[in-house]
Amino acid sequence: MVNWIWLFFIVASVAVAAVNGRMDEVTAAAFDGAKSGVTVSFGLISIMVFWMGMMRIAEDAGLLQKLARLLGPIVRWLFPDVPKDHPAIGYIMSNLSANIFGLGNAATPMGIKAMQELQKLNPDKDTATPAMCTLLALNTSSITLVPTTIIAIRMNYDSANPAEIIGTTLVATAIATGAAILADRWYRSRSSSPPANPAIHNKKQTNAAKPASVSDGIGGGGIV
Repeated sequence: MVNWIWLFFIVASVAVAAVNGRMDEVTAAAFDGAKSGVTVSFGLISIMVFWMGMMRIAEDAGLLQKLARLLGPIVRWLFPDVPKDHPAIGYIMSNLSANIFGLGNAATPMGIKAMQELQKLNPDKDTATPAMCTLLALNTSSITLVPTTIIAIRMNYDSANPAEIIGTTLVATAIATGAAILADRWYRSRSSSPPANPAIHNKKQTNAAKPASVSDGIGGGGIV
């Protein structure tokens, strides 16, 4: 669907430019955009390589394992329906750890693997489980200590102080994560709450399970 949306934008812009006689400006903007995209990509590659190297050093030094053990109780509380030793737990912790350090590109593969593992626990393959919804909410709003990607973009555009957003980003992502967790807990409590009147609910289930007799009739007309 997104591909069709972008195709519509491109075709519409070219058509409007042709009608208004501004094809030269559209062509120049396209080349400038491509040039800017390549420049930004190189800037991001450098900072991403640096932080990925730092993450690898932290992994070899055992820091990530310690962080995973620190996050373990929190993850088990957030995902009570996932078995403790299931592979999904490891991928979830790796995803959260990468997001904490602002490595969104590194977090994405771990998030995808976590979703694939959670799908194996899903009894209804066409409906997302509560654990899937929790992971999606946390991955979207994840608290970030160091917004690495944003800092790299600001450095690439010659920001006077690229790291000045660390404090505000930490506060904003902490609030977003807190709101996501509260919303997730609320929806989980609603989905697991008993019916308003259990007696009526049980009676309906009993009547539904009771086999119909011949004297009950068919289509409103009784059979004697």
